[in-house]
Amino acid sequence: MFRLSEQIEAEQMPIAVQFSDYGTSEVLRAVDVAPLTAGPGQVRLAVRAAGVNPVDWKIMQGMMRQQIPLHLPAGLGSDVAGIVDQVGAGVTAFAVGDEVLGTSLTPSYAQSAIADPAALVTKPTKVPWDVAASLAGAGGTAWTALDRLGIAKGETLLIHAAAGGVGTFAVQLAVALGARVIGTAGEHNHEHLRSIGAVPVTYGDGLADRVRAIAPRGVDAVLDASGRGEIPVSIELAGGPERVLTLVAFDAGDTGIQIHVSGAGENGVRALHDILTLIDEGRLRVPIWRTYPLTETAAALDASSTGHLNGKIVLVPA
Repeated sequence: MFRLSEQIEAEQMPIAVQFSDYGTSEVLRAVDVAPLTAGPGQVRLAVRAAGVNPVDWKIMQGMMRQQIPLHLPAGLGSDVAGIVDQVGAGVTAFAVGDEVLGTSLTPSYAQSAIADPAALVTKPTKVPWDVAASLAGAGGTAWTALDRLGIAKGETLLIHAAAGGVGTFAVQLAVALGARVIGTAGEHNHEHLRSIGAVPVTYGDGLADRVRAIAPRGVDAVLDASGRGEIPVSIELAGGPERVLTLVAFDAGDTGIQIHVSGAGENGVRALHDILTLIDEGRLRVPIWRTYPLTETAAALDASSTGHLNGKIVLVPA
């Protein structure tokens, strides 16, 4: 029987992306790390893809130090899709060889990651790895935001930054609920919004008039994924702050709107099941903008930080 030290020597050292100082993407390094071991109630994954989210480069730059304190050196990423290659004591939900997706406990920008089985679901065979790794963060956040807003059939929902990662999920999830969706975006993204079921409007001065030209009585609810200062006009269009929710305007709490900061929260698995069902039915699609190998993580985060991308960025370990 292997001792732990002998087992570590027998296993290949996996690669992980880490940073030792906060800063631009130049602080990132792909390094060899000690093999991970699944503890009781955990599984270890051979990572096949890791989703990139804006919060990742914000963490790297030190913008989230108060919300997410880190012990440096540290890694990045939580959206993951992979193959279970080790099962900890007491785990019955998954077995070695199972293909899964969800969120990881350890950074997912790596060849290996530890996860809680309760945060994973089985990956359908028809769902590609890059799409599978793109669902948990943005999809789960969009699902939970719509749930908090209580979006119902026949209502009109205004989504700011509707062509972004969370916005693209929120549009399609709201349409699936039977809502009418108006989405703000630059004109270059209007055709994308139409293709997923939203009525596009350009953001900026005169937004209220443009929205009222489509919905004369205003809207029932607003989801703000932009943070460009649309909170006052959102409250005006919704007839009050109660059904206005922001994911980014953390300084708007005194307006009475809802502020959501916890991603999918406890709804992660429920959200993933609903999203996968809609994907299977052809009612939700996840555009992939580009995939990068781990060694090009810096380029992936630089691209993410520019914004205005039509689709998800995904890291694919070699």
